[in-house]
Amino acid sequence: MIVDERIVTFINSLDTKNSEILETIEKEAIASCVPIIRREMQSFLKVLLMIQKPVRVLEVGTAIGFSALLMSEYVPEECRITTIENYEKRIPIARENFRRAGKEKQITLIEGDAAEVMKTLEGPYDFIFMDAAKGQYIHYLPQALRLLNEGGVLVSDNVMQDGDVIESRFAVERRNRTIHARMREYLYELKHNDALTTSVIPIGDGVAVSVKTKNREDTNDEQTS
Repeated sequence: MIVDERIVTFINSLDTKNSEILETIEKEAIASCVPIIRREMQSFLKVLLMIQKPVRVLEVGTAIGFSALLMSEYVPEECRITTIENYEKRIPIARENFRRAGKEKQITLIEGDAAEVMKTLEGPYDFIFMDAAKGQYIHYLPQALRLLNEGGVLVSDNVMQDGDVIESRFAVERRNRTIHARMREYLYELKHNDALTTSVIPIGDGVAVSVKTKNREDTNDEQTS
């Protein structure tokens, strides 16, 4: 918890229920100890999508499909969502959840390593939701930038590592030090990349919201001129 637990509890107490299928899948996820986006992050994501009104969405990290389904309810009807998942045990569950929700035509699930899958995709995407292995975010970023439309939004979830990201690497468990270093590198890049304008917001487990302000090629041209 990176913010006062009482504040989070109060904010969540004001929330309204999701659709019946989302409520059901969330209960199943909790019962199976499968992590899904937190309630406060769900609300934030809904608002961002309704502001952005994306026509093409890319999600990196499907899990059981909860966040893809949530996004599908808050984007324009013509919007298509592509989501990538590499964990074999969760892929059939996600596909079944998409079927249960009647969203098979709107949501396309691609199996495989996101770092490789993203290289095969053609942009542009208006909205990219990064919610996969935190230690890999920095490796996904170059392709995310390539695929993101100018004016598009990149949302990176769980960037605070339950508060560990602010600690010295020596205060972090040895097994988590690589992830710690990569996340700090990722956040630095989001804030200092000339092609992005980024805000890091302490809700849920921390979220970074980045807007692509110009094409990377244009940035490179400016730097060499």
